[in-house]
Amino acid sequence: MRAYKPKDNVQAKAYYTDRYYVAPQVPKTPVDEDEVFAADLAAIKEKFEVHDAYIQVEQMVVYINANDIYGVLELMRDELEYTQLSEMSAIDWIAKSNQFEIFYQMLSMTKRKRIRIKYFINNGDAVQSVEKLFRSADWAEREMYDMFGIEAKGHPFMKRILMPYDWQGHPLLKTYPLEGDEFAAWYEVDKIYGKEARDIIGPELRDTARVDRYDSERFARLGHEVPRGAEVSDDDPEVTQNYQEEGGVFLVKKLDKESSKVIDDPQR
Repeated sequence: MRAYKPKDNVQAKAYYTDRYYVAPQVPKTPVDEDEVFAADLAAIKEKFEVHDAYIQVEQMVVYINANDIYGVLELMRDELEYTQLSEMSAIDWIAKSNQFEIFYQMLSMTKRKRIRIKYFINNGDAVQSVEKLFRSADWAEREMYDMFGIEAKGHPFMKRILMPYDWQGHPLLKTYPLEGDEFAAWYEVDKIYGKEARDIIGPELRDTARVDRYDSERFARLGHEVPRGAEVSDDDPEVTQNYQEEGGVFLVKKLDKESSKVIDDPQR
């Protein structure tokens, strides 16, 4: 077990203040420096238009036309041995160009290579579903619609997957309030109790950095646990930590804090 270090409310200290901040790009290298990537790119260029291609962090990035995505991924799966779609999603560039950047992360287990296919669409446009090519695209396309509002044409069930079906807005847009808007603050109150209960219950607190140690119903400080509902003070006695219930588990030696060893080296 690792030594506990107080976080000093570090969660509340955002490491950036500009929601439109763009991280610096890591170095890019030409595709012809890798024989496998060069051959794969040549195969793609034989059938489809490629706007840009380069190697970045040991993987190839290829920009294509949005309308070619189904054919490109089919070519990569059937002829280039990229049989896994491990991730797909969008990047919000609305403030800059009123566009989204769509990406598909492809993996070849035989070549031990990764290729990221990208293209741009205008805000409000839909993408072509690739769920029939890769089953992993099913939930990924639903999540992209849920979080960014980008629909996938041809998807068998284009509904939200994380947020409630009647949720308003798309939480991963850079214009979406970090702690939710008025709809988010009152959603569960209105849904369960009705708007007439707003004055009685109050809005939801959606600040993820807020932890109230005096709320003993939901939070206990490690080493100073208190019974449920008990009052908490600053001079709480330290509680010895046990890692098993009283009596231990059959055929397993009971562990306690005194017999354990704290590892200070995080690399071990």
